[in-house]
Amino acid sequence: MKKMSKLEAVLWNIAFPGFTQLLTGQYIKGVLFVILEFIMNVNSHFNRAIMHSFLGEIRQAEMVVDYQWLMFYPCIYMFSMWDAYRFAMPAGEKYSYLPFVFGAYFVTVGLMVSPKVTFFSIHPGPIFLPMIFLIPGLLVGGIIKRILKLCDKNDIVN
Repeated sequence: MKKMSKLEAVLWNIAFPGFTQLLTGQYIKGVLFVILEFIMNVNSHFNRAIMHSFLGEIRQAEMVVDYQWLMFYPCIYMFSMWDAYRFAMPAGEKYSYLPFVFGAYFVTVGLMVSPKVTFFSIHPGPIFLPMIFLIPGLLVGGIIKRILKLCDKNDIVN
């Protein structure tokens, strides 16, 4: 089996959780991610909410989405991406899980607060606000990753 780059591994899982695992021969894990994604997607009405959001029908998206089911989505989605990344990363790479973990945390918080948040009379809703929250989540995770790596280097020097 051909070794994937980290970028390729993550991009396939962004397209659909479990794709990288299937492409790399991790069939049980890949099928599990696909099934979990399907169950959460159908029960949360995620695709309908995405469609309404992209059509500018944010209130309609809020009405169709099931928040209880959708709150599972960020963790499974980010974990499947982390798992794909982990498969492709060099063995000695440390702390790479942190941007994925914090991304999942922040997207989940963005989803929870999405009914109440409006910026300058723009209400992003349950699809766009969590996407916006991903950015600071990745940044916070990346910063913590760098700090921990610097601490590791300082421990080696001292």
